[in-house]
Amino acid sequence: MIDLTLLLAFVAAASLLTVTPGVDTAIVLRSAAVGGRRQAVMASAGITLGCLTWGAAVSLGLGALLHASEMAYSVVKMAGAAYLVWLGIGLLLRPRTSFETGAGKAAAGSLDAFWRGLLTNLLNPKIGVFYITFLPQFVPQGAGVAGYSFFLTCVHVALTLVWFGVLIAATVPLGRFLRRPSLMKALDRITGGVLVAFGVRLATSPAP
Repeated sequence: MIDLTLLLAFVAAASLLTVTPGVDTAIVLRSAAVGGRRQAVMASAGITLGCLTWGAAVSLGLGALLHASEMAYSVVKMAGAAYLVWLGIGLLLRPRTSFETGAGKAAAGSLDAFWRGLLTNLLNPKIGVFYITFLPQFVPQGAGVAGYSFFLTCVHVALTLVWFGVLIAATVPLGRFLRRPSLMKALDRITGGVLVAFGVRLATSPAP
């Protein structure tokens, strides 16, 4: 059962939230600018797999646990904040000045980008809380909340992939320019600062 008016309202709201700059956008932009299209696609895949995992977890009740249990939320929150700060400090202290293009290193870089996107997403409990508080508002009367919520999660993931595709398409052509040693170092440090800031913000955010 699909209520077209509610679905269109969800698409509009989710689209606005998707294009709002956040840590996921920062990771995809840096991957596209520094690592190229493949790394950016892999980072995007990791992030969207994280969203799907959160959506499934919310459908199974984990989101409700995070929403109800301050301790559970705090544990996941602090783990996510520590991970973001760790990534950010690494980029601030050890920014790259060159990009290796060897096949083996490129494959390793793509895998790293995937795991970075996935872990950043999975260790952010706000996504689970967002899904459990936001999605039910767009579930039509008579529809199964769990199943329809996961359907809306899939819609959100599709919108996210479209947005990431736009970012990658716009950034990759500038890759050669952005791979200059001075710019690469600056980009790593800017991204590192953004990740540290998001980590601190996550760590200091109140429980829902």
